[in-house]
Amino acid sequence: MRRLADTDGQFSISFDPAGEGGQEEGWLELLANGLTFDCTGLAPQVGSEVPELAHSYAVSQDFNAAERQAILIRPGPHLSAGGTMFPVVRTLAMIAASLAALEGVQAVVWHPARSAIEAGYFRRSVMRWIEGGAFPALGLTALASDGNGGLTSEGLSLFTGQELYLRPEVASDTGEGAKIALRLIDWLVENGRITESLAFTGPSGETLRLEPVDNLGIVEVWRGSH
Repeated sequence: MRRLADTDGQFSISFDPAGEGGQEEGWLELLANGLTFDCTGLAPQVGSEVPELAHSYAVSQDFNAAERQAILIRPGPHLSAGGTMFPVVRTLAMIAASLAALEGVQAVVWHPARSAIEAGYFRRSVMRWIEGGAFPALGLTALASDGNGGLTSEGLSLFTGQELYLRPEVASDTGEGAKIALRLIDWLVENGRITESLAFTGPSGETLRLEPVDNLGIVEVWRGSH
């Protein structure tokens, strides 16, 4: 990690307990974009606890997070009140993408989406986003069926304060429904929380209606302009 900090350029080590010849304590303070983050779970500490996972993207079928040692990156104490602010979350993702380049890293677990993402896939998709590309919706968020033909997001609320729900008539074709959801997630992350009903043009030119349901913290989507 020290070598990566010196060569990657995305982050630096702002505090290293072993930097003055002391013993390794298993944690570092990382600095990026003027923000500090704590990195824990490094040797000789035991690995950090991994949350229960519900989604996986590009990881091998035999991947088992419980068999791996996990390190945890989180906003530093001075950011505790603003840990969900967009610039903080974006910088956190960038640091994780940098660390994903380390030899031996197999996957990145993004807690808000309960997702495990193969390290190379995570790095490429996040860095494309950081450089101005599309938001890495399959990873930093996740999509799941609601059991009734609808499609719901998980993890989007970290970025917008709202989750996305596609009614069954919009998500009846799973592939088309996912395509619509990904385009909407990208747009919502770019534009933020919506507070009033609006029309949106889908990937096939169709008109979709977005309606915030504030008491549920969701944006509901159906076909039609009214």
